Amino acid sequence: MQPILTVASVAKTYASGFQALKGIDLSIERGEIFALLGPNGAGKTTLISIVCGIVNASAGTVTVDGHDNVRDYRAARSMIGLVPQELTTDAFETVWATVSLSRGLFGKAPKPAHIEKVLRELSLWDKRDARLRTLSGGMKRRVMIAKALSHEPQILFLDEPTAGVDVELRRDMWNLVRGLRDTGVTVILTTHYIEEAEEMADRIGVILKGELILVEDKVALMQKLGKKQLALQLQQPLVTLPPALSGFALALGKDGQELTYTYEAGCEGAHGGIADLLRALAEAGIVFKDLHTTESSLEDIFVSLVSDRRAAA
Repeated sequence: MQPILTVASVAKTYASGFQALKGIDLSIERGEIFALLGPNGAGKTTLISIVCGIVNASAGTVTVDGHDNVRDYRAARSMIGLVPQELTTDAFETVWATVSLSRGLFGKAPKPAHIEKVLRELSLWDKRDARLRTLSGGMKRRVMIAKALSHEPQILFLDEPTAGVDVELRRDMWNLVRGLRDTGVTVILTTHYIEEAEEMADRIGVILKGELILVEDKVALMQKLGKKQLALQLQQPLVTLPPALSGFALALGKDGQELTYTYEAGCEGAHGGIADLLRALAEAGIVFKDLHTTESSLEDIFVSLVSDRRAAA
């Protein structure tokens, strides 16, 4: 199946000489949730702005469902809904009017039933006649999402959509995202709440200093780069590790009362794994009274990737 979005060799250099993007190649499949992660200034918003036709690329092409977003701008743009970081609303319009107007700007015929559905899903129905200047920041953010969905796009960009908003909105929005994905809508999000990407995304992309350094299936990424730790609380403290345990990735801590074993996620049964460790402990006469395991989160992996790339630069 043809990807719904293809970014090919896209670069952006501003007049000042700053190179914001460096040859980005990316394909997004229809109906997936793709999370684009990166520190501030990495190029996330620039890339989104180029795909949406807000910023011109210095090189490369963007194809949206077969439409070149420069040569066939209107058709490409009509496929996309964008929720930007900034709140930009007409303060004196009502919620209903501004969302309906957004639909009309894309040349779509009025469809009150769709507008009502979106407003209800975003808990805005009771505010449909309220003027935007009377709404809280969180409610205005909901309106921005409603506007992006007004013309029934096939691709929805969410650029830091939950930054600074209430827990209720985050819950409503993620429920809405799941529902959209179930109907075939492709969702591309940037977020600083990495736990959201971990929960929602099918694939993860990491961008750093204008370069896409990694694109990976989320589950495969966490298996490949994730680490697990087994912490053993010892019955009697150790001063040093016995030579028989030197082949294991062990660290002795807490005044000799805890052993921490670090291993790759998915490799529990490999040679030198947990079973071998427990057998070696028993043979060495080391008794433990408790144990627990921890596993790398997506945030741990992201921080490690970015730190390693910066150190290598």
